[in-house]
Order: sequence, then structure tokens, then C-alpha cells
Amino acid sequence: MTAPAPRNPPLERWLEAGLFGSRWFMAPFYVGLVVALPIMMWVFLADVIHEAPKLFNGTPKPEDGVLLVLSLIDLTLAANLVLIVVFSGYESFVSKIDTGQHEDRPDWMGKVDFSALKLKLIASIVAISAISLLKTFMQLGQEPIDQQVLIWQVVIHLTFVLSGVFLALMDWLHCMAEKVEAQVHGGH
Repeated sequence: MTAPAPRNPPLERWLEAGLFGSRWFMAPFYVGLVVALPIMMWVFLADVIHEAPKLFNGTPKPEDGVLLVLSLIDLTLAANLVLIVVFSGYESFVSKIDTGQHEDRPDWMGKVDFSALKLKLIASIVAISAISLLKTFMQLGQEPIDQQVLIWQVVIHLTFVLSGVFLALMDWLHCMAEKVEAQVHGGH
């Protein structure tokens, strides 16, 4: 008969319980991000209220409508990004969100690990950057644009794209290494 495994000393159990409980210090950060959502909604609505009437004054240019839509898409993507970070970050680092069997629970919720979160985050940032760059390009004929600003926007966008490619490559290499390790250990 084997002896039961020795229990950790009380100080170690107390320390580990405290460390484990410290994850709750992250919860206010996620609540703060949730508070940011109505602020973003306010900016979204203000943009619609401020810009939409301009489309009905005189002869609207198609570019003006496209620019408004791009601004709204930009804000929507940023709000989606906030939700992804809140849901997946909270579930990854604090606690599982118990929604029961709610039919509206997003399929990806609970399945987005830190690696997938990084990729979703960089993909959203690249999309937001692309929209910003597209808005600048659409304004080229309408108003003078500082060449340095345009160059920096392109450089920053390409930096985000390359960062996304490198993050995806690192994740792919990590997955391949795990598969090789599993084959090596599985074969013995």
C-alpha cells in the first residue's frame, strides 16, 4: 500500500491560495472596458448625428457617404475588440462566465485562448488601421494631406500587418513543435 502524498505546509497552501485569488484583481480592468462600450456607442451616435445631415445638404458626394460608413465600421470593430478582450480575458485569467445554456452565447466564447486572443487582437488592429488608411486615401483629392502623415500611416499599418504575420508564424511553429513532441513521447 502506498503512502498518501504529503500535504503542503500551511504557509505554502495559504500563499498559493492568495496567489490564485489575486486573479480577481483583473476583474476591475474588464469592468472598466465594459464601461468603455457605452462611451464608444456615444461617439458612434455623435458621429452619425453630426455627419449624416451633411449628406442631405446639397449634392452629397459618394466619398462622404463612404467615409461616414468607414468611420462607423472603425468604431464597431473597436467595440468588437473590446468585447473579445473582455470575454476571453476574463475567462482566461479570472473565472469562467456561467451563461448556462443561453442560446445567444457566442460560439467562440470559452474557446479563445491567449494565443487566439493575440491573433484576434492583431487582426482587429490591422483592420482598424486599414480603414484609417483607406479614409486618408479617399481624402487625397478633397483636401491637402501632409505627406509625412500619410507615409507614417502606411509604415504603421505595414508594421501591424508584419506583426500579425509574425505572431501567426510563431503560433504555427509552437503548434508544430507540440505535435512533434507529442509524436516523440507518444512513440515511447
